[in-house]
Amino acid sequence: VQLQASGGGLVQAGDSLRLSCAASGRSFISEFMAWFRQSPGKDREFVAAIRWSGTYYADAVKGRFTISRDDAKNTMYLEMNTLKPEDTAVYYCATGRAGLYFSPTEYAYWGQGTLVTVSS
Repeated sequence: VQLQASGGGLVQAGDSLRLSCAASGRSFISEFMAWFRQSPGKDREFVAAIRWSGTYYADAVKGRFTISRDDAKNTMYLEMNTLKPEDTAVYYCATGRAGLYFSPTEYAYWGQGTLVTVSS
């Protein structure tokens, strides 16, 4: 099982970015897929998750970020709008959840991360 995250970059505050996470090895069609992020010196934090039952967001990104997935392509996306400097982090995609969808310790498979830098 492999997850490949991409789409990060350097943008200015107020700009938009779209991250992608391509999964291979098996189908995750019935499972949660999620995005987490980690800034220097901070713990990895939940950003958003998606399953057939719905979507879930951290309060800090609600209304600005949109998570989606294309199961035919085994790919998940994170559309990030109105970016803020505090969104600067390495963004990781994950799947293979065993417990609480917002807890990073509950996911078995992780992508390598993609860096998002938002300048003020």
